[in-house]
Amino acid sequence: MTTEFWPPIGLSIKVSLTAGIIVLLAGLFAGKWMSRRRFRGKLILETFFMLPLVLPPSVIGFFLIILFGKNSPIGKAIEAIFHHPLMFTWWAAVIASAVVSFPLMYQSAKSGFESVDETVEGAARIDGANEYEVFLYISIPLSLKTIVSGAILSFARGLGEFGATLMFAGNIPGKTQTMPTAIFVAIESGNMTMAWMWVLVTIILSFLLLLCSTIFK
Repeated sequence: MTTEFWPPIGLSIKVSLTAGIIVLLAGLFAGKWMSRRRFRGKLILETFFMLPLVLPPSVIGFFLIILFGKNSPIGKAIEAIFHHPLMFTWWAAVIASAVVSFPLMYQSAKSGFESVDETVEGAARIDGANEYEVFLYISIPLSLKTIVSGAILSFARGLGEFGATLMFAGNIPGKTQTMPTAIFVAIESGNMTMAWMWVLVTIILSFLLLLCSTIFK
């Protein structure tokens, strides 16, 4: 039981952490860029960023297969470089988790950057700071609470990702089987003991992450 129990937990944490780092960086830069700019089509672009929150997981999985599948230009390029298709690897699970959790990080980062007083950033520029220094030493510290909260929520969302991961990464034990897919298979096979154990771990981790997110608000 031990050999079956721990791999999905370890892989879920590994996938969520990797996706979380990607989403944190992407969310910070996208949130900062969108927080102060006004341009035609901004509402459309922002709606596109938030779309994974409302799209069915099967639709997200479908588009990931279209974009990164073996027959797509991107998929062929990846296979030519790494001599292995992206689908049905743990990196496929990372991409699926990153896509579904990005809106949470983006929205938190954007809200945090919008709350920063522009006069403080302007004063830093007058004192000789460049845009990178303003971003790193002014904008991020002053919006740190919302950034940390968004990062935690994104990690929690990635930890619970199921539908897109199942379609794009599959359910290969020890390779792409995360906790949500392991729970699904355990229920399908009638192994309720293992299903309950993974469910309890998921509930405990999710509760702790939400608690931490609330503390940092």
